[in-house]
Amino acid sequence: MSPGGVPLAAAWFGQMDYRTAWANQRELFMARLDGDSGDSVMLLEHPPTYTLGRRGIEDDLVYNEAERQARGIELYEVDRGGRATYHGPGQLVGYPIMALGERYDVLRYLRNLEEVLIRTARDLGIDARRDDDHTGVWVRNNKIGAIGVKITRGITMHGFAFNVTTDLSMFHGIVPCGIQGRWVTSVEAETGTKHPVREVGTIAVSHLAEIFDRALVWTHPKALLRTHPVGVTPIATPGASRRRR
Repeated sequence: MSPGGVPLAAAWFGQMDYRTAWANQRELFMARLDGDSGDSVMLLEHPPTYTLGRRGIEDDLVYNEAERQARGIELYEVDRGGRATYHGPGQLVGYPIMALGERYDVLRYLRNLEEVLIRTARDLGIDARRDDDHTGVWVRNNKIGAIGVKITRGITMHGFAFNVTTDLSMFHGIVPCGIQGRWVTSVEAETGTKHPVREVGTIAVSHLAEIFDRALVWTHPKALLRTHPVGVTPIATPGASRRRR
């Protein structure tokens, strides 16, 4: 366990299809909402997948259905904020399911997730930064980390995607995050080094725990998804918020 306050249970799931991961997120979210579990984070990779957030439009999809099928890419319309993004092998995906408290600040949460990825990139020898106009993490004019969240009654869902050894050509099938005239990059493209995604996940979740003042505890995926009462007070804060990816 690392120093911090509230425990944060983290598990590495390996590669998991988007539908299953989304269902697992909802299970963890409901358990956290009801006070049957504590804060947690799922770390994983997806097979090739495009997702459209609540602000996504048809024009964000460059490849039609036949082209997506030929490349083995699935498509999901999801309940996070934002527009189109790509998930695939070589990309670290993190889904924090955390209680932010009654007086949570959505913008601060987004900025903190950006800081997680900025510090992770720095540890890998990359000078990454924020962009005043677009959520996410950038290296020069190229996006290395995308963020898209949903917060309901103070509980978070969805999270971040960080390109490690991602096949960047897959982004040609969408307009990434609906942003024209800019592109994407990865740790491998910037440094020439192939880091294992799980290794990068370990770095990222350590920064997540530090920035959110959580006590990091690694666990097995089956243990994370097995709901046990832990004496956590249910969250009853009204309202919901979404932000763009």
